Amino acid sequence: MAAPPKQWNEDQVQKAVTALQKFIGARETNDLLSGDDELLYLVIALKKIPQKPRNDKPIRIPIPHPIYATEDVEVCLFVKDQKGEGHKAAKNKVLEERVAGIAKVVGLSKLRTKYESHEAKRQLCNSYDLFAADERVLPSLPKLLGKSFFKTKKQPVPVRLTGKDWAAQIRKACEATYLFWSGGNSLTIKVARSVMTQQQCVDNVLAAITAAVDKMPRKWDGVQALFLKTADSVSLPIYQVLPDAPTKIE
Repeated sequence: MAAPPKQWNEDQVQKAVTALQKFIGARETNDLLSGDDELLYLVIALKKIPQKPRNDKPIRIPIPHPIYATEDVEVCLFVKDQKGEGHKAAKNKVLEERVAGIAKVVGLSKLRTKYESHEAKRQLCNSYDLFAADERVLPSLPKLLGKSFFKTKKQPVPVRLTGKDWAAQIRKACEATYLFWSGGNSLTIKVARSVMTQQQCVDNVLAAITAAVDKMPRKWDGVQALFLKTADSVSLPIYQVLPDAPTKIE
């Protein structure tokens, strides 16, 4: 693991989490219809766009306090199928093994037909907490899912369904968060839920920063800034450095 720079101060994480939880609490007090649990996001701003192609397979980031618990999460699972029939076998396996968390199984052929329109994709995106996919079909999903999943940071996470223990795979997916390479110089990672304690949020943020920065091309040297935010709050800075001096061309 790369050592953090001297400018790094963990106290800034505590202050940002406190401010965001106050922001969420004040809004819920003013809006009687509110009260929904909200996600907290870590935003990593890089100094330069990484010289690597976009990759739709995310990097698993371990966190100490899972964002989703299998007993109260609703997961939609995308599976490989043949002529619209393969998802039936997957449904039967889910029922037989009582795989906790899976509320819906969708085959690729059904995704192409039943969820072809933008509105159908949007409704699907809003209907479940987490989306998982057989890792064999992951490359086919970006074009089939549309923009709603990417705008709401609900891109499917990969699970290995070639083995017998599907429940363990779903549990493993729920116990971590994920880093998606977007192709730009800004990366957003889910790190906590507003219903968590302040310390649980801080623990998750620190763990996510350590793991994610270690995956950056230049580690901490490539990081311009770190922020914490909710889906619709301002971004609160928790780490910033001056940009690198431009290279002088002789």
